[in-house]
Amino acid sequence: MSKQTILGRVTQLAKANINALLDQAEDPQKMLDQLIRDYTNNISEAEQAVATTIGNLRMLEADHKEDVEAAAEWGTKALAASKKADELRAGGSAADADKFDNLAKVALGRQIQSEKEAKTAEPTIAAQTEVVDKLKAGLDSMKNKLTELRAKRDELVARSRTAQAQNTMMDAVKNIDVMDPTSDLNRFEEKVRREEAMAMGKQELAASSLDAQFESLEDLGKTSEIEARLAALKQGRAA
Repeated sequence: MSKQTILGRVTQLAKANINALLDQAEDPQKMLDQLIRDYTNNISEAEQAVATTIGNLRMLEADHKEDVEAAAEWGTKALAASKKADELRAGGSAADADKFDNLAKVALGRQIQSEKEAKTAEPTIAAQTEVVDKLKAGLDSMKNKLTELRAKRDELVARSRTAQAQNTMMDAVKNIDVMDPTSDLNRFEEKVRREEAMAMGKQELAASSLDAQFESLEDLGKTSEIEARLAALKQGRAA
């Protein structure tokens, strides 16, 4: 995976607009769960890639340090060889002096090569350092986004459960309104009242029948008295 690809993915994920994504989701909770899984996986992959990039940078820095130290060391050797050559030449040993001058030249050549290698590596190290800094910042942003995602999910789940509880309660209230149990009581009360009225009617009917019987007895008594007097009248005339 190239450095640009890593940096692009980290930057894109870090700048993701969570609210806009949620607005487009049919089921925000499921989408958040999937986003959390994706973010977690992407962070893990990015951490490995960033670690590799940092490792490469540290190797470049180590090589650069070795080149700088080597340049300094070769410079020291060149100086020592040059001094020795001067001493030998002053002592009349020109041939040996030339040998040490040649050694000094070789050391200087090695010094120049090490300095070039160190200088060539510096722009690459600077660029890699900038990339690593951006990748670290991107990872921090991704981790912050992951924290935000988890908080959003927890908030959404809590709100969803509250809404479900409210809907359940409102459905229950609606069912109570539609099927009012007091209406059954009213019908039962009406039935009792009709039964009470029927009993009262029967009582009145029984009382009326009893009165009629007593009236019949009274009428019968009157008739008997009339018959008795008529009989008495007839007996009186016969006498």
